Amino acid sequence: MVADVSSRRRREVISALRRGTVPESGLDLLAVGLDRFGGALDDELETVAGGGAVFKAVRGEYGSGKTFFTRHLAERALRRGFATAEVQISETQTPLHRLETVYRRVTESMRTASIPPSAFRSVLDSWLFTLESDAMDGDPALERAGEAALAAAVDQLLERRLADVSSRTPTFAQALRGYRSAVARSDGATADALAAWMGGQPHVAAAAKRSAGIRGELDHFGAMGFLQGLLAVLRDAGNPGLLLVLDEVETLQRVRGDVRDKAFNALRQLIDEIDAGRFPGLFLVITGTPAFYDGPSGVPRLPPLAQRLATDFATNARFDNPRAVQIRLPGFDRGALVALGRKVRDLYSAGSEQQERVRTRVDDAYIGDLAEAVTGALGGRVGIAPRVFLKKLVADVLDRVDQFEDFDPRVDYALTVEPGELSEVERASRGAGGAGGSGRGSGRPASALDDITLDIPRED
Repeated sequence: MVADVSSRRRREVISALRRGTVPESGLDLLAVGLDRFGGALDDELETVAGGGAVFKAVRGEYGSGKTFFTRHLAERALRRGFATAEVQISETQTPLHRLETVYRRVTESMRTASIPPSAFRSVLDSWLFTLESDAMDGDPALERAGEAALAAAVDQLLERRLADVSSRTPTFAQALRGYRSAVARSDGATADALAAWMGGQPHVAAAAKRSAGIRGELDHFGAMGFLQGLLAVLRDAGNPGLLLVLDEVETLQRVRGDVRDKAFNALRQLIDEIDAGRFPGLFLVITGTPAFYDGPSGVPRLPPLAQRLATDFATNARFDNPRAVQIRLPGFDRGALVALGRKVRDLYSAGSEQQERVRTRVDDAYIGDLAEAVTGALGGRVGIAPRVFLKKLVADVLDRVDQFEDFDPRVDYALTVEPGELSEVERASRGAGGAGGSGRGSGRPASALDDITLDIPRED
């Protein structure tokens, strides 16, 4: 019930929609049409929490809700105690074939249910605290022993916990030992430097690395081992796994051919490592458009990767398998868009002192009219309308009804959609639909002839 939502949570969601962005949290309040995936996703989270690993590819056109879906999944994971991280793949900032850069972005964006990004240092400290607690639980006599005895017991437990990490990533384990030693002797500068090095940061002071017996910088192959080490630390710190989202991988289609091929091979390598059981506790998710998965500049360029992601989408979408390696988001139709608008209106009004006025003047019929108007202004493509629709609904309509007693959106508001407030895809769709400089006002239904936008399908 929206009445049970905290004012802070409501404010964060509404503020994000007002800016035209996907909220970082509270997405369960807005979810429409995702119930079909819930059971499979919960089962997969359970698999990862039990020491398994899962890879999932999310497929959807622009505006179908890929970012919303992955953040909604992240909320489910956080409620189960997972850590989560979201990395935007970019040719210049985060190229996928440079896994050392991807790993650094993971540690920078990692969060837990109680700690915002970056939670990496807090996870390390939680790991140390857990070591000491487990050592004393294993030998209650340590509570009465001196610090030297406790330190020796913790060292022995640390070596047992790091045995698996040491065999795979000896430098990460060595840095953890150095980090614990620096914390124990209150050497904050060295601890900071070693935490940064384990987080994949470059240009760490050589003196700090020497103190831990390590050297050099993290590279592509070392990053795979560091990710294994991070998963082990998370598990010992009480987090059953890591949900890692690689978003916007479709941008790989626009990079140079050799760079694209390296990125696809890195992705194939990650999938194979997951299948081989080398990343227990990892739930890896990628997002992309159908063109990325099926187009000539996409996944088909690397046949082994295409084979791993192959999924049947020829069958009626009603029978899509949510357990498949690749899942298809259905996107928005008019009914889903209006249902989303009603959810936002109800969420907004529940926190307003003018609740009755908001619900009366922004009634279901008006929300339907506004959805029609925004869709028409974007070339009739309802699938890409949600972002603009919600921004207009909150910033242009609900805020004004809430603040101005005599504001009636049917009389006083005419929808305007300027090119500068649209994304590249939204502008292209608007141009293809022949929209003018402003959308039609939503004060009347879109049944008038002038409001009808023709959407003639074209064969690819």
